[in-house]
Amino acid sequence: MKEQLKIAGAFIGVIVGAGFASGRELLLFFVNFGLWGLLGTLISAALFTFLGMALAGLGNRLQAASHKDVVYAICGRYLGLFVDLLITFFMFGVTVVMLAGGGALLEQQFGIPALVGSVLVTLVVVAVVCLDVQKVIVLIGAVTPFLILAAVAIAMYAVFTRDLSFTALDQIASQQEAGASHWLLGALVYVSYNVVAGAPMLAILGGSARLEKTAIWGGILGGLGLGGLMLVMSAGLLSRLDTVADLPMPMLSIATEISPALGVIMCIIIFGMIVNTAVGMFYSFLARLLPAGTRRFRLGAVGAGVAAFVCSLIGFISLVGQVYPVFGYLGFVVMLAVLVGWLRMGNIKRAVVAQ
Repeated sequence: MKEQLKIAGAFIGVIVGAGFASGRELLLFFVNFGLWGLLGTLISAALFTFLGMALAGLGNRLQAASHKDVVYAICGRYLGLFVDLLITFFMFGVTVVMLAGGGALLEQQFGIPALVGSVLVTLVVVAVVCLDVQKVIVLIGAVTPFLILAAVAIAMYAVFTRDLSFTALDQIASQQEAGASHWLLGALVYVSYNVVAGAPMLAILGGSARLEKTAIWGGILGGLGLGGLMLVMSAGLLSRLDTVADLPMPMLSIATEISPALGVIMCIIIFGMIVNTAVGMFYSFLARLLPAGTRRFRLGAVGAGVAAFVCSLIGFISLVGQVYPVFGYLGFVVMLAVLVGWLRMGNIKRAVVAQ
């Protein structure tokens, strides 16, 4: 059970970055579709559960030490190369979004210019990656349970203290710009790009699990936990859509409404999740291109950090609305490959044993 919860917690942790924790992603792909969007969260939850199970199971059967082991096994040489590059550069894209998210967070809560906030997050992320301070990553990752508890409490408060009926809120939602043309497509795109982000971690954790059953149940529990969190948070955001629709950090706004002190606590938690996700993605991106722990790796971290910061100047809301949908559509290839790979799992294992 301990190993299953470790896999489930890591799955949830890698998905819950700045976009999720702030509520911005949920607005874009679920809440702005109104009540239909809540149904979308249930469909996404089912897909997350299946894909988490499949990726962790594949990783265990292949004894994966890297996402490449799973990618090339289920996609073949040529499609595998495309998927490998897609995952690698999506890691960089997520890092850019996190840097912009840090700036937007500090600006909304404390009035610090977004540029200054993004510089601060960039310096912290590059420093941690260059120093390879794994204890810092583990420490920051420990805020995930607190985020879940705080987010659920804030969302439930919003639901039970809303001023408008869900019918009226549904009408407001129909006037917002969503991340896809249809609520079902929005749910699929959301799962798709998150699977691209979560595939490397799930494959490696699945490969490290002692039993295939443990890996599979870890993926299932992670998907179910993520789905429940999505549903509760989306319901809370929909309950306050009339006031938070245009904010970069809507969950932070609701927390501050409850109590300024809670707003500060939520700000700290979200900042921790931003740094945690940015460090994990940035490190994985660099480690895929350069040997970790070397002088080249550190120089690459500085150069890539500067490039990511420059890209982050586009702005958090714009990046969430542009980067994630693009990778979401490309990520359908990964979802299909995982489905086929799961169905062919027995043949894959025999092929690996034969080699």
